[in-house]
Amino acid sequence: MNARARTNQLLYQAELLATSPAGEDEHAPARQMALEESALALFELALESLLREVTEHARLPEHRWTVLLAQDGPALAELQRLRDLAAQPESWLNWLMVQLERLHSDDGAARRMVHNPAMIAVGNPTGLRQQVLDKLQAAKAEIGALRETSLEW
Repeated sequence: MNARARTNQLLYQAELLATSPAGEDEHAPARQMALEESALALFELALESLLREVTEHARLPEHRWTVLLAQDGPALAELQRLRDLAAQPESWLNWLMVQLERLHSDDGAARRMVHNPAMIAVGNPTGLRQQVLDKLQAAKAEIGALRETSLEW
């Protein structure tokens, strides 16, 4: 399997996990959290696969996103484009990097939904599951453009 196929596979698998039903039993909240964090972990693997894919021509020894997307990372056009994207607070990549930091922390990224009938709802916050799905779609669109740039090399 080549890097492009692997990236696509990981994105697809992350989407499958994010859309999997958690069930209705007493374990459903824990299962939902596991599905969300698993989808994030696959999204991280997809990001690293993408970085490997678009920097193939540079033959880099390292492909961890924390290294390649750091401000002092390798000076490659594809990586700078992603760094610029990561600097935009509303971008999928900025969101993903924040979530991955949470995922790797002691608290984790997934949160248990608290249903308190005495609380007045002031809005409908988007759950992690839907956020993952939305950001996966945004990433897929950006990846297509990034691949075109990479092919020019």
